[in-house]
Amino acid sequence: MPAIATLSSKYQISIPKSVREEQHWQSGQQFVFIPKGKGILVMPVPSLSQLNGIAVNANPSNYRDRNDRF
Repeated sequence: MPAIATLSSKYQISIPKSVREEQHWQSGQQFVFIPKGKGILVMPVPSLSQLNGIAVNANPSNYRDRNDRF
């Protein structure tokens, strides 16, 4: 059975314990909400150490600057 939560009158949702434990989420952790159609995707905000090395082979030449945008 899927984990279910209810939106409170203060617009708060408690994440079910089974989901928190499976995802290893901790209190105080920050999350980002990404709209997806009629729902949302909830993801933890990565720390800088988790992003280290993500663009190791990236080519910085020929990138678009803010002035290039429409």
